[in-house]
Amino acid sequence: MNKSYSQFRASIAVAKASFLAMLRSPTSVVFSLLFPITFIIVFGAMVDTNAVNIKIAFTPNSDTSGILYKAIRNVNMLHAVTYPSSNQQYEELSKGHIAAILDIKPDSKILFLPHYHVQLISSNSSADKAPMVQSAINDVIAGLNHRLFQKNFSVATLDIKILPGRVYRPIDFILPGQLGFSLLMAGVFGSAFLLFNLRQGLVLKRFFATPVKRPYLIIGEMLSRLFFQVIGFAIMVALGYFVFDFTLVNGILTFAEMLLLSLLGLIIFMGMGFIISGIIENESSIAPVANTITLPQILLCGLFFPVDNYPAWLQSFCKLLPLTFFVDGLRKIAFEGVHIWQMPVQIAGLLCWAIIISIVTVKVFRWE
Repeated sequence: MNKSYSQFRASIAVAKASFLAMLRSPTSVVFSLLFPITFIIVFGAMVDTNAVNIKIAFTPNSDTSGILYKAIRNVNMLHAVTYPSSNQQYEELSKGHIAAILDIKPDSKILFLPHYHVQLISSNSSADKAPMVQSAINDVIAGLNHRLFQKNFSVATLDIKILPGRVYRPIDFILPGQLGFSLLMAGVFGSAFLLFNLRQGLVLKRFFATPVKRPYLIIGEMLSRLFFQVIGFAIMVALGYFVFDFTLVNGILTFAEMLLLSLLGLIIFMGMGFIISGIIENESSIAPVANTITLPQILLCGLFFPVDNYPAWLQSFCKLLPLTFFVDGLRKIAFEGVHIWQMPVQIAGLLCWAIIISIVTVKVFRWE
C-alpha cells in the first residue's frame, strides 16, 4: 500500500537544503551576522552618547589655586585641556576644537572673602557649546555662593529625590535595532535573490513537477530562515548580554519572547523578498527595489535614532511601518519586561502586516 505524500516532510527537506545554501552564502552571513555584530560592538563600546563632553582651556595667567578654579574642574561635563601658549589656545578656539577659554582673576572687592572676576572667551565656531559653558560656570558660582553665604534669602529651595530603577544603557536601545536590521536585510535581500535564482535555474519548475504545494514550499523557506536567524539572534543577544550588559528583565523567558516575536517579523520581511522576486523580471533590478523598501525603514524605524526625534507629521508615518512595530516590541520585552500579550498595538500591527504580506506573497508567487 502506497503511503500518502507528506507535505510536512517536503517542507522540512526544502528547509534543510535552503539552510545549507545560506551557510555557504557570503551575502547571507554578512547581512545577517557580520554587519549587525559590527554595529553592536561599535555602539556598545562607545561611551554613553547622552553624556556631554565640552573641552575648555584656562589662560596661562588664570588663578588655579582658588576655590573657583577647583570647583570648575569638578564639573563633569567640562574637560580642561592645556596648550603650550595662549596663541595656540586662540587658534584651537577659532577652529572649534575647544568651546571656551576662561580667564580667572582674583580681586579684593570684599575683605577676607574670596572674590573673582571670570572672563569667558568664545568664538562663532563654538556658538552651540559656549552657552552650556556659561550655564555651568553660573551654576558653580551659585553653588559657592550658597555654601559661603547660607543666610542669603532665596525665593525657593530645590530638593532632589532619585527613585531606584534599571539603568538604561545605549546597548538597550541599539541591540533591538540591530536585531531588526538583521532580520530585515536577511529576509528581504536573502529571500528575493534566493527565490529569483531558483526560478532562473529552473529549480522551482522542477518543484512544480512534484506534489509539493506552494504554501509548503514557502513554509520550508521560512523555516530555514528562521533556524538561521535563531543562530544569529542567539549570538547577538549573548554578545550584548555578556559583554555590554544588555538588559534581559526575565532572563531566558525574555529571550524566548523576543525570539517568538521575531517569527512574526520573519514572515513579514521574507514575504517582502518573495514579492520582489515574484514581480521583478531581471536580477539587476532586485537590489534597487529591495533598497527602496529597506532603506526608509532603516532610517525611519528607530534603529539608530528614536522615532520621537522626528517631526510629528513624520512620526505618524514611521509608527505604521512594520520594522517600527517589531523593534518597539523587542525593546518593551527586553528592558521593560512587557510580555507579548501585554502590547496589543505592536502585535496587532505586525499581524496586520503579516496577513497582508502573506496574501500578496501567495498571489504573486511564480514557478517560472
